[in-house]
Amino acid sequence: MTGDWFAEALYPGFRQNLKMDETLFRGRTAFQEAIIFRNEHFGRVLALDGIVQTTEADEFCYHEMMTHVPIFAHGAVERVLIIGGGDGGILRETLKHPDIAPVMIELDETVLDICREHMPTLSDGAFDDPRADVRFMDGIKFVSETDEKFDVIIVDSTDPIGPGEVLFTDEFYADCARCLTKKGILVSQSGVAFMQREEAQGTWQRMNRLFADPSLYVTQVPTYAAGFMTLGWGCHSPEPRRTTLDVLVNRFERAKITTRYYTPAAHQAAFGLPAYIEALKTD
Repeated sequence: MTGDWFAEALYPGFRQNLKMDETLFRGRTAFQEAIIFRNEHFGRVLALDGIVQTTEADEFCYHEMMTHVPIFAHGAVERVLIIGGGDGGILRETLKHPDIAPVMIELDETVLDICREHMPTLSDGAFDDPRADVRFMDGIKFVSETDEKFDVIIVDSTDPIGPGEVLFTDEFYADCARCLTKKGILVSQSGVAFMQREEAQGTWQRMNRLFADPSLYVTQVPTYAAGFMTLGWGCHSPEPRRTTLDVLVNRFERAKITTRYYTPAAHQAAFGLPAYIEALKTD
């Protein structure tokens, strides 16, 4: 941070700056440095350990595609496990589906508290919903020990540095795979592939070792600079990803939910990868 500007230097040789019009929170949690500030274009911005996590203006581009793609592809989801996601955006989107009972595992309770106070539109009351089972504990420990089964697991992690690093290991992915039902789906944050090639490729390789249907898909988040945000996909069955557009449209219309990014057409198109990302699945 320099003066009234927040300088994110996630990549060597590349930096993006965001004007800090007002600082709302700055401090250290038990695990990481946190700041929330207001920016003219992006609204309130959350950064952890110097890296932008989410903003009020563009969070829907990420949260909707992480959540609704696996849920609508599956078609009969009852139980969702969210690992991370302390800002509440994934929980909010999951709770739009009235038949789903989500479990959320968050390591850093302070992140949830400061987002609830300073960025309340992200959770939009989700933490007060009686269907939301929020547990403050280590997600690694939870999936390694639990006997619970889930139809969808969403890993909404930070980048593979600091407290988020352990969520990018073979052991963690294997434990997630074990916790899924027969047609269960695992989705994971996998970096901006143009800049984080190894992160996206590592996700693909882990999914390929563990699942009958491994893949990557993409979304576009303006503050995740330098290209498409890549999301990992692993499913014990090839059936969900083969769901036709007509079926997706029918499921979406019956759900009667409001979205700003997700559509059935965007869902299908997200798996049509640019050649440079598709190449990560063969290298």
